[in-house]
Amino acid sequence: MDLVLKMKRMPKVGETVQGEEIHYISGGKGANQAVGCARLGAEVNMIGAVGGDAFGTEIMTRMDGFGVRTGAISVLEGTSTGTATIMHTPEDNCIVIVPGANGHNSADSIAAHKELIRQSDVLIVQLEIPMPAVEAALRIARESGVRTVLNPAPALPLTDEQIGLADYFTPNETEFELYCGTSIASEEQLFEHMKAWQHRFPGQTLIVTRGKHGISCATADGIVTVPAPIVQVVDTTGAGDSFNAALCFGIASGWTLEQTLPLAVKAASYSVTVFGAQDGMPTMQNLS
Repeated sequence: MDLVLKMKRMPKVGETVQGEEIHYISGGKGANQAVGCARLGAEVNMIGAVGGDAFGTEIMTRMDGFGVRTGAISVLEGTSTGTATIMHTPEDNCIVIVPGANGHNSADSIAAHKELIRQSDVLIVQLEIPMPAVEAALRIARESGVRTVLNPAPALPLTDEQIGLADYFTPNETEFELYCGTSIASEEQLFEHMKAWQHRFPGQTLIVTRGKHGISCATADGIVTVPAPIVQVVDTTGAGDSFNAALCFGIASGWTLEQTLPLAVKAASYSVTVFGAQDGMPTMQNLS
């Protein structure tokens, strides 16, 4: 659950300031991406956990309402639902994340739902749950021939073996810098590092999301960039999740990257025109 606090400025140490508004918004990268896929028309199962509290109840109700199948989401009594407290000013954001029930996802809890993964067209994972659970899901999918998308957010240390379990790797520019181990100052440098990544992970499709500049994808024929349309931005939260959701929808539908990437960029651009990550997820009708 995202708790968004709107204020004119950040408090100093030991200071109390007057806030203007507070919003309670269902979030989490995995949940956002699940909703994004469902809104586009996919059949979606989510594996995860919420706490046995009011936030958990509300999140489950909303997920059901969006059409996400929640049978594999555990409700852990005595545990709080994960939260992100976002202090928002006109100039900046500060965010505090408390994992709560998310931290209880384990390799065993993933293995309990291995048949769901094996029967799927695509598995998408992020890094908001413990790495043993993420790796277990990727391995089950890889062994079953299910295509895998790893969205490395929040960016955490990964081994080459873990990265190599993904058919599609989708960092944003900042995350990609972390995994390259160097800062990237220009588009030319970005493309050079993307080509080097291809040699490091042959057979993997690397897609770097670039905000208002769209995305760049490393293919066998070189680097392809899909620019983002110009829109009136209301809330950028969830733009990357919307892109990844539409990417998965296209892959599951058997589309080529040439068909999928423009739709995914359009989905991300639409999402920033609506307040709230999940409420901003588009339908196919929104994108037609």
